[in-house]
Amino acid sequence: MTQSAIAPVLFHLAFPVGNIKDTKSYYVDGLGCEPGRQNDHCLIMKLYGHQLVAHVTQDPLVPQKSIYPRHFGLVFLAETDWQNLCDRIEEKQISFYQRPRIRFEGSPLEHKTFFLEDPFHNLIELKFYRHTEAIFGAQEHQTIGDLPLATAPSV
Repeated sequence: MTQSAIAPVLFHLAFPVGNIKDTKSYYVDGLGCEPGRQNDHCLIMKLYGHQLVAHVTQDPLVPQKSIYPRHFGLVFLAETDWQNLCDRIEEKQISFYQRPRIRFEGSPLEHKTFFLEDPFHNLIELKFYRHTEAIFGAQEHQTIGDLPLATAPSV
């Protein structure tokens, strides 16, 4: 069976957090996730139809030095949906890790993007590609990501 013949599926991502209270505040109240089941050490949430599972850990959660290699996020297929979330972020006064910008402007890889950092140093990228074929295609282009590596802005 080819991938195109598979029924729609949901993406699932589990990630570490320090506590459920701050997780709910950021993801549910801030980003607008729908909360699901929860207990003292785990919270299941729906983010635009996909399942996020926040697991409390006692391991140290430290900031990354840049957006690479680890971040997760969404690729919006409608620019208005991307803009609506961007507007919500500003309305809720959530800090950007990297403010909204256009990457690879004027090229077939052009996309709008911004990065967030949750209270536990998980990085989240939200983007919209001007040309949808760049999401999985455009193999003739070798550009992936920023060079030099994009780091957090100095505070």
